[in-house]
Amino acid sequence: MSQTTAIIIAVAAIIVGCVLGFIFGVLYRKKTAEAKLGSATQQAKQIISDALTQAEQKKKEAILEAKDEIHKQRTETERELRERRTEVQRQERRIIQKEESLDKKSDNLEKKDEVLNKKIKDADDRLAEIDSIKKSQFEMLEKISGFSKEQAKDYLLKALEADLAHEKAVKILDYRQRLQDEEDSLAREVISTAIQRCAADHAAEATVSVVALPNDEMKGRIIGREGRNIRTLETITGVDLIIDDTPETITVSSFEPVRREIARLTLEKLIVDGRIHPARIEEMFDKATREVEQTIKQTGERAVIDAGVNGIHPEIVKLLGRLKYRTSFGQNVLNHSLEVSYLAGLMAAEIGADVKLAKRAGLLHDIGKALDHEMEGSHVEFGVEFAKKYKENDQVIHAIQAHHGDVEAKTVVACLVQAADAISAARPGARRENVQNYIKRLEKLEEISSSFEGVERSFAIQAGREVRIMIKPEVISDDQMALVAHDIVKKIESELDYPGQIKVNLIRESRAVDYAK
Repeated sequence: MSQTTAIIIAVAAIIVGCVLGFIFGVLYRKKTAEAKLGSATQQAKQIISDALTQAEQKKKEAILEAKDEIHKQRTETERELRERRTEVQRQERRIIQKEESLDKKSDNLEKKDEVLNKKIKDADDRLAEIDSIKKSQFEMLEKISGFSKEQAKDYLLKALEADLAHEKAVKILDYRQRLQDEEDSLAREVISTAIQRCAADHAAEATVSVVALPNDEMKGRIIGREGRNIRTLETITGVDLIIDDTPETITVSSFEPVRREIARLTLEKLIVDGRIHPARIEEMFDKATREVEQTIKQTGERAVIDAGVNGIHPEIVKLLGRLKYRTSFGQNVLNHSLEVSYLAGLMAAEIGADVKLAKRAGLLHDIGKALDHEMEGSHVEFGVEFAKKYKENDQVIHAIQAHHGDVEAKTVVACLVQAADAISAARPGARRENVQNYIKRLEKLEEISSSFEGVERSFAIQAGREVRIMIKPEVISDDQMALVAHDIVKKIESELDYPGQIKVNLIRESRAVDYAK
């Protein structure tokens, strides 16, 4: 065999081997795939079988749970029905019992109505009998007493009126005594404490402005040739210059205190300067006016600081400064206002009231006196109007309006200002009163006291602070004393102006006189 043939045979054998190996490999993979497919089919059938088994089991469980739930709900429903049936039965029994009770009550009411009707009839019969007896008794009483029915009624009313007058007098005395016991000590303590803590001057100021001259020759220079200097002075300043025999003095007289002060300063400047003629008078008058206005402003500001108040309008501050040149019964009004402010504040602190508001109202209560020389009307009206114009506190305005009793004091602050004003005006040395006016006031006080029926005599004592009244014992009884004293006090308050307070003291005495012969 040749080599080529052998190679061909070998190649052919290799090819045949490869083909057979491929065929056998394909058959093996097919067999293996078929085996795996069969296994997957079997597994799928098993899964389906298990799922059906589980579904059947869950179905049975769900049916059992549903049956249990239905049974439970049925049991609960039956229980509720039984309870409702029991409640309905119980309500029915209660209603039946109430009906039975109402029937019994209705029967009882009918019986009571019958008894009541019977009693009413008996009462009517007895009332008729009583009326008959009463009528017969009245007739018998009229015969015995000799009074008719109307006369007896009048007699009883008079007796009752006398008894009531006695009871009223006793109650007034008791009420006053209780008020005095409860309030007098506290009021005295508050006022005395306030007065002790308030340090004030006790000397009344003079209202006359006097200018000192270096010599009497200066009088002629002030008068000037044919009186032209003094006429210029009086015309510009608006005051009257009184030049008399008093050595080295000139008196400045004016109704308006600020104008009088400007005239005084003008004269002093002219005397120091020595050149006195109309042009120089005008120049000095302008300087004096500016100085007084500056002094007024500074004085008002100082008063506000001294009183310890703030927030006051500048125009009101100027008015306070003008009060420095204003006097009332010889008392400087600015000092009086400061004193009232201190007293009102101290009393407010003692009773727990608003101290700042009380001091503010006390400082401004006489603010209208800075204007009453310029316009017609009372200083109270001007003060209220001016305070309203500059938006002052309502309680302060009311205190200004009520401090002289023009209106009733409705606030604690107004009452404190009233009391402080009376204290400041009534203290010793505060005011200077004309002797004639003082005597007239005492006479008026005695006249008012003697005007009442049953008053025998009256005496004003203690500088008009007390009036003692002698009562006729045969006209006024002891029980009527309190009523008469009350009426006299009211009449004095309404008809007489006076500082402080007046004590009304009634004296009644009975005397028995006989002679041994």
